[in-house]
Amino acid sequence: MFEGLKDKLNRFSEDASEDIEVEEDEAAEVEDGDGESVDSDTEERIADETDGDTVEDEAVETESETTDQAVAAETDESTSDAEEEPAAEDEDDGRSLTERAKLFATGKTVIDEDDLESHLHDLEFGLLGSDVELEVTEEILDGVEENLVGETRRRLSSTGDMVRDALRESLYDVISVGQFDFDERIQEADKPVVIIFTGVNGVGKTTTIAKLSHYFEQQGLSSVLANGDTFRAGANEQLEKHADNLGTKIISHEQGSDPAAVIYDAVEYAKANDIDVVLGDTAGRLHTDDGLMDQLSKIDRVIDPDMTVFVDESVAGQDAVNRAREFNNAASIDGTILTKADADTQGGAAISISHVTGKPILFLGTGQDYDDLERFEPEEIVDSLLG
Repeated sequence: MFEGLKDKLNRFSEDASEDIEVEEDEAAEVEDGDGESVDSDTEERIADETDGDTVEDEAVETESETTDQAVAAETDESTSDAEEEPAAEDEDDGRSLTERAKLFATGKTVIDEDDLESHLHDLEFGLLGSDVELEVTEEILDGVEENLVGETRRRLSSTGDMVRDALRESLYDVISVGQFDFDERIQEADKPVVIIFTGVNGVGKTTTIAKLSHYFEQQGLSSVLANGDTFRAGANEQLEKHADNLGTKIISHEQGSDPAAVIYDAVEYAKANDIDVVLGDTAGRLHTDDGLMDQLSKIDRVIDPDMTVFVDESVAGQDAVNRAREFNNAASIDGTILTKADADTQGGAAISISHVTGKPILFLGTGQDYDDLERFEPEEIVDSLLG
């Protein structure tokens, strides 16, 4: 799942870490232990940076000394003067090599923007190539840059961990938008809980409803299915087959009936029989189908569902993201379920939908069996993406 995206994210972490390791190596050479004298190449670079200031003058004097005592004294004096006077700025990030050396010695390191620029550019193309929405891609890049550039951060066990941690935080920020504890909300809500499912045709909406019925049964909750898809021929037969397999009650009317009436009857049945959850199917539609969108509005008025869930295919990528945005604008959704996530190598929809709708992804469909429905846990998803 999302293998292509995983490769691109980990390639960024590895490549960026290599440049950061070079930066740390330079700082280590400047420090060269606990205040000991620096090597001649690094000493010459420090002298060049300060453009003839006190550090350069004293470096020249140090070279002319012939005794170990004079060398030690001159080095101490150079260190003292460097602390008293502002160090000359390096062209990259405004910090001299000596300042970087001090940061390194105290267990900190500094990431230069120039170190990351080309890598961020590659990451941008990688994310866009994985169908991550443009706005979300920019958010991720900004997050990585904010976490690394110009900041002093306590070094982790390796520089690779540092870059990975910054990327992890940025990814988590964009996919955890609107998250809530789905199980807790269902358990604590007044019964019956009414959940309406919407989306376009052919994305696995009806099968997802059956999977959720099975999921609730495992949680100790009973459910009833309502066939509100009275528009499509064969929809009732499909849902009835799932109900038979699961041993679950289904409420349906003849084709062409009012979907709101079907779901209303299912709610009344649930109340009369102490059923915990009503799962209402609706006809597949586009947000531009005015008549079908009016049906959703009527269901909202008549039923006042506890939750409206948008269902689409993870493999649809950018199309799924656009549809989620449009459905949310036309008839506000409470969350998304993505089907066929097991067949999705890109992961763009999973990364983008929460951010563009402001509503969470609730579940991922990962196969054809009723058990193939996984809770969408942002932290676990990010850890999986970054290995």
